[in-house]
Amino acid sequence: MLLQTHYPLSLPSPRYPYLFPNPNSHSCLLIPATSSNPILRFNPAIAFSARRTPPSSSPSASHRHSPPQTPPLKAFARVAVSAVLFLCFGVRLTLASSPPPPLPAAPTSLQEEQTVQDDQDGRKQDGNETVVDKELEEAFNAWKSKSFALTVPLKVIALRGSIPPSWIKDFIKCQGRRMKFNVKYYASLESIFSDLSIPFTKGKIGPSSALAADIVGIGDSWLKFAISKAIIEPLRYVEDQEWFKSLDDKWKVYLRRNSEGEIDPKGDIWAAPYRWGCMVIAYKTNKFQKHNLAPVEDWADLWRPDLAGRISMVDSPREVVGAVLKYMGASYNTKDINAEVNGGRDAVKHNLALLAKQVRLFDSSNYLKAFGVGDVWVAVGWSSDIIPAAKRMSNVAVVVPKSGASLWADLWAIPAATRIQTNRIGGRIRGPSPLIHQWIEFCLQSARALPFKQEVIPGASPSHLQGYSANVPVELTKGRPRLNGNLVDGAPPPDILQRCEFLEPLSNSTLSDYHWMLTSIREPGHGFIHKMYQNIISVAKFSGWFNPKLT
Repeated sequence: MLLQTHYPLSLPSPRYPYLFPNPNSHSCLLIPATSSNPILRFNPAIAFSARRTPPSSSPSASHRHSPPQTPPLKAFARVAVSAVLFLCFGVRLTLASSPPPPLPAAPTSLQEEQTVQDDQDGRKQDGNETVVDKELEEAFNAWKSKSFALTVPLKVIALRGSIPPSWIKDFIKCQGRRMKFNVKYYASLESIFSDLSIPFTKGKIGPSSALAADIVGIGDSWLKFAISKAIIEPLRYVEDQEWFKSLDDKWKVYLRRNSEGEIDPKGDIWAAPYRWGCMVIAYKTNKFQKHNLAPVEDWADLWRPDLAGRISMVDSPREVVGAVLKYMGASYNTKDINAEVNGGRDAVKHNLALLAKQVRLFDSSNYLKAFGVGDVWVAVGWSSDIIPAAKRMSNVAVVVPKSGASLWADLWAIPAATRIQTNRIGGRIRGPSPLIHQWIEFCLQSARALPFKQEVIPGASPSHLQGYSANVPVELTKGRPRLNGNLVDGAPPPDILQRCEFLEPLSNSTLSDYHWMLTSIREPGHGFIHKMYQNIISVAKFSGWFNPKLT
């Protein structure tokens, strides 16, 4: 209301018969509350104030400043002028203080309908959002409670008896349920290599093929052929793997090959070791004691006359000729026999012929059977064969020759399945399992060496190639048969180990020398020599070298 503003105006209230105070100390207009016919009196000096907080004033002060009486005509003129001014100023004040005019309002019925529709749309939208939120929450809870079969496969093919059963159990335990682990065993390394080769020769492959595995066990003697025939592929980024950094330099040199399988310091790493051993000589101690024979200690003992016809041996040309070379003080890996061996090829051929007369049986499949039934007193073969057989017998000693022996190794390699265009082996054609390096590292951990030290599995851990091994607590080997001989935790003693060698791939010239020597001593009735001859021919064919004029 206009009366509530602090402007210099005072009007009588129609409800309350009292004077409204004038906020200005200089009153323009006084209205007596007791007069029935009020007379308007004006101060000749009209003043306006816009202050929100008015100064204090009193009625007595207003009365003290009342103007003197004037004539009626002049008073009427003054009243008229004041009224005009009052009306104009009042209208101006009203326009200034009133809010802006509202927009034209829609009809009441339309406003009500629009409001109702908006409310309904809002409630409907809120309801939809509530339903969506509930559906999302239910879906999330269902996802949390659902068990997804997110498994990582790892298919391994290994030689039967080459990995301890505890490895499988421990690896599954450390990987958990997210891994689908499958291990398949083969009877021989040759059968593994053959199964790997079949898809490339016949063009047939299936889920059960060795080529469909993520990782396979192969012998080091098959490594060159597997590489040259592109049956396996190199291990990628091994330099960054902890298991590779911990390997002895002997392993790194031996496993680094070029695309032809030859040892090459600039080549790739094609495999990882998990077990190794050596050539050993087993002999029956009771027979030696009965006939007062000296124990076997080195390769030279195989040429002793008192052992003629009492020896069985594997039929591998590398091992037989290698034994002759070691007997003559040369290396298994002699590259030029004429230049590096005293007496050259003729001397080697002569000693090879003498050994053939000493050995009763050259047969990798049956040499231990002859030893077991007593037909022979000495057996020469791989420790992986002889140690398990010797532990089942009594009065048997197993020794590593003092001048050193050949070393063998079982390796993990990756089949070259990416070369095959097929949909029969699933995602394996895109690459091996991401768990292969974890499996290799697991096999090379120091804790995995315990089964070898306990002689549960023949062989030794790759870390033992460095020539030292921790002693096994007595309680862990209590009740187990112990071998008589010079083996230490399934490996040669350190002084002999220094003179042991891995069998490196033969050069074409060396293959030619082997072929010539075996052909020269081949005689009617010597089936074992003929068998070794056929073996060396097979090696020559695998290597891409074969001279039919020498047959």
